[in-house]
Amino acid sequence: MRLLVVEDTRDLAAQLRRALQEGGFAVDLAADGEEGLHLGETEPYDAVVLDLGLPRLDGLSVLRRWRAAGRDMPVLILTARDAWSEKVEGLNAGADDYLAKPFAMAELIARLNALIRRASGVAKPELQFGDVRVDTALRSVTKGGAAVKLTALEYGLFSYLALHAGRPVSKTELTEHLYAQDFDRDSNTLEVIVARLRRKLGDGLIETLRGQGYRLNPG
Repeated sequence: MRLLVVEDTRDLAAQLRRALQEGGFAVDLAADGEEGLHLGETEPYDAVVLDLGLPRLDGLSVLRRWRAAGRDMPVLILTARDAWSEKVEGLNAGADDYLAKPFAMAELIARLNALIRRASGVAKPELQFGDVRVDTALRSVTKGGAAVKLTALEYGLFSYLALHAGRPVSKTELTEHLYAQDFDRDSNTLEVIVARLRRKLGDGLIETLRGQGYRLNPG
C-alpha cells in the first residue's frame, strides 16, 4: 500500500517515513502544502497523512482542493492535542480520521490500516480465501492454519489483491500502489512476486488475466 505524508517538520517526517516503511507501506513525503496538493492530485495513494500547519498552503486548503477535484483517498489529519476546532474543521472539510500530536506510531498505523480497509469496502481485518487467511491488522498470512512467511513486497501485492478480490487488477495499478515515487519500478518484478506467492499459497488462488493483469479468486 502506498501512502503520502505531508509534514513540514523534518524530524517528524523522517520518523513517520521510517515507521510506516517498517509497517510495510511505500511512502512519499511532501514538505509543504503546494507539493502535497500536487502529489495528491496526480498520484494514486491508498491513504494520506496530512498535517494542518503547513507552509505555502495550509492543510485544510489542501484537503478542500483535493475533495473539490474529486480525490477520494482516505485522509488522516494531524492536529495539536487540544485543538478541537481543528479536528471539527478537518472532518467537515472531508477528512476521514484525525490523530492528535504527540501520538503513538502503532496507533497511526492501526488507523491507516482501518481507513484503507474501509475504503476498499472491507470491514473486518481478517480475510479468508479457501484455506488461506490474511490478517491485515497483524500483516500475517496463514495457509491451512500454518504461518506463511512473506517478504514485504509479497505481502503488499497479496494484501492489495485480497482487498480487491474478484476484480482484475492491472500491472500498472499494482506497480503504482506497491512502490514509492522514487523507487526504480519494474513491472516485470510483479511476475516474479506472483510466481513466489503461487508457490507459497497455491496455484489456483491468483489468476492471470491476459491483457488485464491479475485477479484473486474470492473462493
